[in-house]
Amino acid sequence: MGIINFSKKNRLKREIIINAERLETRVAVLEDGRLEEYQVEHPTEQRIVGSIFKGRIQNLEHDLQAAFVDIGLKRNAFLHYWDMVPDGERQLEIEEGVSRRRTSKRKRISNAEIEKQFPPGSEIVVQVTKASIGSKGPRVTASLSIPGRYLVMVPGTKMVGVSRKIGDSKERTRLKRILSKINVEGEVGLIVRTAASGTRRGAFIKDLRALLMYWEDLERSIREDVSPCCVYREPDLVERVVRDWLTEDADRITIDSRDHFERIREIAGRISRKARSLIHIYEGEAPIFDHYQVEQQLEEALRRTVNLKSGGCIVFDETEALIAIDVNTGKHKGRGNSQEDAILEVNTEAVEEVARQLRLRNIGGLVVVDLIDMKSRKSQQAVYRTMRESLKRDRARTNVLPMSELGLMEMTRQRVEESILSSMYVDCPYCRGRGNVKSALGVSVEIQRQLTAIMRADERRDHSRTLQVEVHPTVLDRLRKEDEKFLVDLDSEFRDKMTFKGNQKKHMGRFAITDTSTEEVLFSSDR
Repeated sequence: MGIINFSKKNRLKREIIINAERLETRVAVLEDGRLEEYQVEHPTEQRIVGSIFKGRIQNLEHDLQAAFVDIGLKRNAFLHYWDMVPDGERQLEIEEGVSRRRTSKRKRISNAEIEKQFPPGSEIVVQVTKASIGSKGPRVTASLSIPGRYLVMVPGTKMVGVSRKIGDSKERTRLKRILSKINVEGEVGLIVRTAASGTRRGAFIKDLRALLMYWEDLERSIREDVSPCCVYREPDLVERVVRDWLTEDADRITIDSRDHFERIREIAGRISRKARSLIHIYEGEAPIFDHYQVEQQLEEALRRTVNLKSGGCIVFDETEALIAIDVNTGKHKGRGNSQEDAILEVNTEAVEEVARQLRLRNIGGLVVVDLIDMKSRKSQQAVYRTMRESLKRDRARTNVLPMSELGLMEMTRQRVEESILSSMYVDCPYCRGRGNVKSALGVSVEIQRQLTAIMRADERRDHSRTLQVEVHPTVLDRLRKEDEKFLVDLDSEFRDKMTFKGNQKKHMGRFAITDTSTEEVLFSSDR
């Protein structure tokens, strides 16, 4: 049972809202009613991040310094050579949630050693660290880790450590003392998680016992099951919420599913009576996300342009490799005495919101924030410190650099799965993800270009035709007004005649040209 030694005075009320449905499970974290974190999972789709597979090496690519491993999925998994041998230090780095350069002390395995130790066709046990994104297959590592409530078990190493997110030196010393008195047989390392701060030794023993049971089952599967196969799978989102998010700063968990309610009450009860008492069932008539105004906040938060309280705004452009974020003053009216103060205010609020948006949207990779130019080095450092402080709340590993001379702040964020937008939306079939469509002017130009080509070809024939152009009414309105003279000139230049037809169902950027006598479609931009 945990020691409650965290003061709840002067802190925000933290609530976890769970919407559990057959096709989708959504979790929102609210602080004083404001959406701070969001996760979604589809029970019908296989989640592989954190799962452990017994795979078979398909081929070694020395140029890429990587192996491709068949783990039983559609795409082979990508395994870096330096991830083929268990590395306890790397696992501690992952648990700490920070990104650092690899230590130069670690010996790089040569290609010859790789071929000898891991020839194609040989079996290897790996854990998925990154799901398939776009055309890329999953990324895996041989450094295994099994997270519990307070501990992370790291098989294959005897390393022990405490997450650096536990900053209190006395608490770190106490936790290390507890770890030193826990004896685990075999090559099994342990890392104390952030949630363990203030926890008694008995809770560690209980957590370790459960982890060892997992490991026994996993070892049995590794010995007996035929590769490729999955030997360990992470629990679903509802169970992970209790394991990872039900910490001392959580005031309440509310769920709208009776079946899941009973299950997570049982899981929370294994932690403590207090944890069990925090679980509540929602039985209101309105959908739970509507009742807590999560739906409205989600819609506002996931827009391309996000407005700031001060009147400024930030604009997100997400690509597969890069996230570009533009900061604008917008309608901001500075409260400071100078323009520099006003810009500092907008930039400070912007980076706080950017850190929140990265969590909400679950976007990662390379992120570039185009801040408003600041001449003062002191102001630049203040914004940089604010960003670093705001990113401490992020569970994903992040690394941010100070502002460049061009006013850009570059950072990386661990990319484990597809972003929320990518999982919820597909590219528009009309604009193909560009976010815009042809203007009425652009369509008009294209129509006249195609008409000219068709009628010029008809001049070589013995007969003329009547061509009907079908367009959206908005484009038709332009043809009748702004471009009427050009069409009259075109009509007088050739023998063919033209008619125009508006169709409300026609996409604004599309049109078709038809021979009215035969109803043959001569051109269609839909093709």
